[in-house]
Amino acid sequence: MSDAAHRGSAVGIWAQPGWEGQVQQWIQAELGRLGIRMRGEIKELHVRPWSTVLQVPTVVGSIYFKANMPVLAHEPALTRTVARWRPDCVPQVLASDAGRGWLLMADGGTPLRNVVRADRDLGHWREVLPLYAGLQMEMAAHTAELLAAGAFDRRLARLPGLLEQLLADRGALRLGMQDGLSPQEHRQLQELLPAFAADCSTLAAFGIPETLQHDDFHDGNVLVAQGRYIFFDWAESAVAHPFYTLVVTLRSIAYSLGMKEEDAGLKELRDVYLEAWTRYGSRAELRAAFVLADRVGRINRALTWDRVVAGMEEAAREEYGEAVPGWLREYLASVTGA
Repeated sequence: MSDAAHRGSAVGIWAQPGWEGQVQQWIQAELGRLGIRMRGEIKELHVRPWSTVLQVPTVVGSIYFKANMPVLAHEPALTRTVARWRPDCVPQVLASDAGRGWLLMADGGTPLRNVVRADRDLGHWREVLPLYAGLQMEMAAHTAELLAAGAFDRRLARLPGLLEQLLADRGALRLGMQDGLSPQEHRQLQELLPAFAADCSTLAAFGIPETLQHDDFHDGNVLVAQGRYIFFDWAESAVAHPFYTLVVTLRSIAYSLGMKEEDAGLKELRDVYLEAWTRYGSRAELRAAFVLADRVGRINRALTWDRVVAGMEEAAREEYGEAVPGWLREYLASVTGA
């Protein structure tokens, strides 16, 4: 396995003595079971406090290994669950260890990020977003299975209570710290709890089904291969309002292509996604639902980061802990217009 000296503060269970040897043994055993021979050295592609990805060269091409932190160890089970109904747009899982959160996946293609940043063409997203919306609509009938597989439960009825719990956790809020919430922001959020609950009720009243929601759906988590799109990295997914997805997706597209929030291209992509949902309401109703979901979805994102940061070692929590108050501040900005 290649040298991991570049890891820096991205520590995790993969930094523990003996971990690499255990992984190599497991990979070799699973490849042997599949009748696949390795062809070269395993290479570390990605390492973060929450996960690491390795590239495994074999005689049939590259295969990818992923390990997750314990709080996200459900990704193998969740990926297999989604694949039962939509194998066309999730990675082919060759082997998994649910207890350790390990995945061995076939090569799914080129990251969409590489393609989009090279040609600066939004055409791929015009195809990806309806495909993803279709997957969400299909998975709405399988929420019990998704929750059993480990998807976070972020249904609208639960969100006000989850936000109230988060606001009581002064450590997670980094209250009074330079990169945390100020006492004034904390008071504002507490005062907004009834309004947040009302927003959740109003959003539910639109009748759009709660379903699988990939909470980190950006161009780095979509693969392109021979006209197909593969969606991966389901670890942070939830059963939730489907429109939360765009909170991250539209920001990611803007960042990748240097666009501004008011750019007409982003509004077009929003409408391309919403068009797939017209069986549940008029275009005007769906846009109104999106406005609410964009606001409520920022709280959902704060809750996701809270789960992830809580599972990190102390050094990593110091580096990434600001994400929780950061998303709460984003919610405040959406309410106050600041």
